[in-house]
Amino acid sequence: METLGVLLTVPMDPYLEEELDRRYNLFRLWEAPLESRRDFLFTHAGSIRALVGNTNAGADAETIDALPRLEIVSTFSVGLDKIDLDKCLERGIRVTNTPDVLTDDVADLAIGLAIAVMRRIPQVDRFVRDGSWKTKGDYKLTTKLSGKTVGIIGLGRIGMAIAKRAEAFGCPIIYHSRSEKPDTNYKYYSNVLDLAANCQVLIVACSLTTETRHIVNRKIMDALGPKGVLINIGRGLHVDEPELVKSLVEGRLGGAGIDVFEHEPHVPEELFGLDNVVLVPHVGSDTMETCRAMADLVLQNLEAHFSSKPLLTPVL
Repeated sequence: METLGVLLTVPMDPYLEEELDRRYNLFRLWEAPLESRRDFLFTHAGSIRALVGNTNAGADAETIDALPRLEIVSTFSVGLDKIDLDKCLERGIRVTNTPDVLTDDVADLAIGLAIAVMRRIPQVDRFVRDGSWKTKGDYKLTTKLSGKTVGIIGLGRIGMAIAKRAEAFGCPIIYHSRSEKPDTNYKYYSNVLDLAANCQVLIVACSLTTETRHIVNRKIMDALGPKGVLINIGRGLHVDEPELVKSLVEGRLGGAGIDVFEHEPHVPEELFGLDNVVLVPHVGSDTMETCRAMADLVLQNLEAHFSSKPLLTPVL
């Protein structure tokens, strides 16, 4: 019986990699030197019938074209921006992702970043550790999240989970999405500029598309203002990063909590010295529990496909 070939694009969750290796003939793309990956794909194209990617490396048109037997792309993420969906549709390749299981973790981090920025938690931690409390006295006053108006860009699963958490802090919720949601009482804004002008905390939680690239630009940051806080747990390309740096350095934006960056893992060094910024390395869904659940969902989708059963979380 043929051993099914699966291409893993980059190192991911160790449990997922171990299970893929145990169940399938696993090809690790990163083991081939960058300059010879096309040859690697050509050599193994006859065996590879599934591809597992993530937000760093998915299935672009060139990769798909190099794999004539590819049947399914199962991404270890919710985001689909690293997958050429048009090419998959054209080829009849199935696509799955991992929605729902990571919603709570990402929403938790969004609120955590907002509190960390506004209460300066990393900074006051350092203040204690380096002895400044003993030598300089009390730390300066910070500001609170409770009662602040929270604007959310993208009221999908994650955006709604963020809204519910923010409500628990007594925060009025306003939002922008492609269209107004009929099942919520939150105030809807048809454009992001008005949204930013009417909130103190702006959280980016939408999908990355051509339309949402740099959806947060200089105008949006200026509308949010010198007391406003920007939180991005979406994608790095949602925010115009050079303008973010300028806005923070010049004091036109009050603060930012950033989990995702335009050119990961490269982060603008100008941000490192700012005490109104909290930076984390794209860890929104990175808890042991959620990574295990995401891995299981990837595996279950592959198993369903190769057993001719309905996919658990189909995109295409």
